[in-house]
Amino acid sequence: ALEEHIDRFYRSAALLEIPFDMPKAELNALLRELVKKVDSRETMLYWQLTRGTGMRLHAFTGASQGPNLWITVRHNPMWDISRPMKLITREDTRFFHCHIKTLNLLPNVLASQRALEAGCDEAVLHRGETVTECSHSNLHILKDGTLRTAPLSNLILPGITRAQLLALARENGIPVAEEAFTLSQMMAADEVIVTSSGSLCCAVSHIYKKPVGGRGQALLATLQKAFMARLRAVTRPEGAA
Repeated sequence: ALEEHIDRFYRSAALLEIPFDMPKAELNALLRELVKKVDSRETMLYWQLTRGTGMRLHAFTGASQGPNLWITVRHNPMWDISRPMKLITREDTRFFHCHIKTLNLLPNVLASQRALEAGCDEAVLHRGETVTECSHSNLHILKDGTLRTAPLSNLILPGITRAQLLALARENGIPVAEEAFTLSQMMAADEVIVTSSGSLCCAVSHIYKKPVGGRGQALLATLQKAFMARLRAVTRPEGAA
């Protein structure tokens, strides 16, 4: 889904008023070339943009030279899709621009740290009783045969893998409802699912040490198999059968 990630990158830069003039095709080719520098089939490619280099000021117009593009590539195995995750919940105290892919992630980092300290893999963020997403993932539930997920708004990041999940669900005849759900509805769901580029479609087994899910395994298996089939299709070496 490289093109989708690049599109979101340019949208976020525009929303932040960062003038990034490199053509999309040129960035695409550069990223694909850099991936080849690491001898690994499981690689993390990460790129970020800063407004530029200059003196510290609150206003940014004409105050910097840039922007600066920073790209890293390293061996990084993906999450084992067969291993369920354990989560905690955290009140969502982030600002109201969660839909922009930025490095303004202090609340996310603190939530991730609390999850680590609790022996968990992720933190579910919520505003009051309403679930938004996780600290670095999107969150979904399966209930009565329907996949539910928070609707796109300024309160969640439009995850690329989230969009793939919804498309795969529809392709496999699973109804999709882009509707908000509560903490109590999450705890009572047939399955709780985390999606991200590094974990694809992972089930959740516990939230704050309380067992969740386990009652929609057939639909979960359908989604996971669809994800793995798509992953194999798009990462198969050239010429491979």
